[in-house]
Amino acid sequence: MKIVSIIIARGGSKRIPRKNIINFCGKPLLAWSIEHAKNSKLIDDVYVVTDDKEIAEVAGKFGAETIDEPAEIATDFSTGEMALSYALDEINKKNSKEKIDYVVYLQATSPLRETKDIDSAINKIISEKGDSLFGGAELGDFCIWKENAKHKLESVNYNYKNRRRSQDFDKQFVENGSIYIFKPEILLKFNNRLGGKILISLMEFWKSFEIDEADDIVFCEEIFKIKGLDKK
Repeated sequence: MKIVSIIIARGGSKRIPRKNIINFCGKPLLAWSIEHAKNSKLIDDVYVVTDDKEIAEVAGKFGAETIDEPAEIATDFSTGEMALSYALDEINKKNSKEKIDYVVYLQATSPLRETKDIDSAINKIISEKGDSLFGGAELGDFCIWKENAKHKLESVNYNYKNRRRSQDFDKQFVENGSIYIFKPEILLKFNNRLGGKILISLMEFWKSFEIDEADDIVFCEEIFKIKGLDKK
C-alpha cells in the first residue's frame, strides 16, 4: 500500500507574517508537521507544496520533498483542494508506475498533533475500508449559536426554549483541521478532500487548537510544553 503525506505551506500570510516558518518551540512551525509525518512507519513519502523559496529550503532541511506551487493557485482565494490536485498530478508524473492508495493531508499550523494520531487515523481508514477521514474531537455539550442574515441570534444544535440536560445531548464532533486522509479518486470525483465513506479519527480536544492569530502562538506553545510534546 502506497501512502503519501502532503503539507501545503504558502509564503503569504496576512495575520501572522511568514506564519509557516515562525519559531515554535525551537523549530520552524512547518518542521513539526514534517517530523510528524516522517516519524510515521505507515507513510512512504512526505511532500511540501509551496510558492516560497525560503519555505522550500526549510522543508528540504527537515527531510520533505518540495513541489513548487504556481502563482495562479497560490492566492488568497485558492482552495486547499486546488493545491492538493496539483500536487498529486506532479507526484504521479514523477512516479507514474506507483499507484497512491491514500493521501494524508496535514495542516502546517496544527503543531499539537502527534505521530500516533496520524498512525491511528491511517489504521482506522484502512481497517474500516473508508474513502476519506478527518481528525476531530468530541464536542461535548457546547451550546452553539449563529447570527442569521437579519443579524438575529439563533441556537443551532439545541432549542434554547427547551433546554436539555447535558447528558441528553447527541454526540457532536468538531473537525479540527489537523489531519485529513483520502483516496486520490475521491478528490478527483468530488473536488473535495471528503467524500464516499467518511470516517472520523478522534483526538484529544486540546489538539484541536491551531495557529491562526498571534495570540495562538503563546497559547499553543504553553499547551505543547505542558503536555511534554517538546520532549518527545
